[in-house]
Order: sequence, then structure tokens, then C-alpha cells
Amino acid sequence: MMGVRATVPAALLMALLAVASAAAAQTGTPAEIRAQLSPVRSTVLSTEIPGKIAELSVREGDRFAEGQKLVVLDCTLHKARLDKAQAQLQGARKTYQVHARLDKLGSNSTLEMETSAAQLAAAEAEVTMMRTLVERCAVPAPFAGRVVELKVKRHQFVGEGHELLEILDDRELEVELAVPSRWLPWLKPGTPFTLRLEETGRDYPAKLVRLAARIDPVSQSVKVFGAIDGRFPELLAGMSGNATFQPPSE
Repeated sequence: MMGVRATVPAALLMALLAVASAAAAQTGTPAEIRAQLSPVRSTVLSTEIPGKIAELSVREGDRFAEGQKLVVLDCTLHKARLDKAQAQLQGARKTYQVHARLDKLGSNSTLEMETSAAQLAAAEAEVTMMRTLVERCAVPAPFAGRVVELKVKRHQFVGEGHELLEILDDRELEVELAVPSRWLPWLKPGTPFTLRLEETGRDYPAKLVRLAARIDPVSQSVKVFGAIDGRFPELLAGMSGNATFQPPSE
């Protein structure tokens, strides 16, 4: 009979390991908790308008600057509509100016004046809308960082809301871990700990930054977040290891 291998979600595994370390905390001896590095800022960029991808300036792993255009859609049609809207606005503005001069001379009706004013406002709104669509043909980076995954290819047609690429800010990483809830009486923001990462084989000084808003009633653990003291260019999101705390002696 073939065996069945069960998989345990990473978050649950961290919580179970936190419970297993609770006994060590009661004795005042150093306690280790599984931890991993996570980006403070990460997101998946999507399109706001449909179109064909004309430019794709980055590849997976590439770095980019804040505001850099990462993806550009073919905007020929939207630019043509913007030109048309601007021409119509110019005509509506001239018509309004003529009616305004006639109104001062008393040679214009109130209806004609109000109609030309409404047409001018509608033309201005149309230009604003088309200019917004043209601006959305380019997808800029909301922050500086790196590309995690490309989800499209150049010349591909994408619909509104289609995912384009996943990005993260690798300049600011946080330590994510789950600790026993019984640690809460002494575990506070600023509590120091040591993080040893398996990928680098090094120890890093760190401190607790914040605690989650609730306790998991099943595992009796609470998620906490820490920050590494100093800048280390070798660190990458997803690295994992052990965080060592020194509980107070009872």
C-alpha cells in the first residue's frame, strides 16, 4: 500500500514550532522560533485599460526605479481620440466665447448662452477622460524594487484588470514569525533577538517591531514582526531560518 504524504501550510508549521518552543521559554533558556524574511512592500500590477503590450522594459529579477515605466500598451487609438476631443474642445470654446460677447451686447438668448456653456463643459470633460486613458497606457513602478515574476509577454493583448507583473521592494525586509502567546507578558516592541538564516549561514542582530492584533486560538500563538539592524545586501525575501530569543528567568 502506497503511503500518503501530508503537506502542512508554512504559516501553520511556524505556529506549531512556536508552541513547541514555549517550554524553553518557561525555563529562561534561549528559545528558537522559525522565521522568514518578507518584503514590507510588494504588489501585483494590473492593467486599467485593455490593449496590446507595446513595450516590456524589465525581466524577472531586474531592478527598477520609482516611476519607471515597466509596461507600455499600444495607445494609438486612445491618442487619436484625445486629438479629436481636443479639437472639439477648441470649437466649443470658440462658440462659447462668441455667445459670451453677444450676451454682453444683449444680442443673445439665455438658452443659447447656457447651451454653449454646457457644450464647453462636456468637451472639457471628454478631454480629461481621454487624457486619463492615454496616461494609463503606461504602467509606472509605484516604488523602487525588483521584478518577482512576469505574467505577460510583449505583443500580448490584455484585458482590463489583467495581471502584468509581481514586484517587491527588496531594500526593506521584515522578519515574520509566530511565537507562543504566553510570551506576551515580556515580548514587546524593541525586544532584541538573533536571526540565523540558512541561506547565508550567518547571524543577524534584530529587534521586534510590532505584534499582530489577535492570537490564534488553535495554536495559541501570535504573529510578530521584526527588523534586522543594519543593511545587508545579500538578504533576499523568502530566506528563512531561526530566531533566537532570551526569555527572562522566572
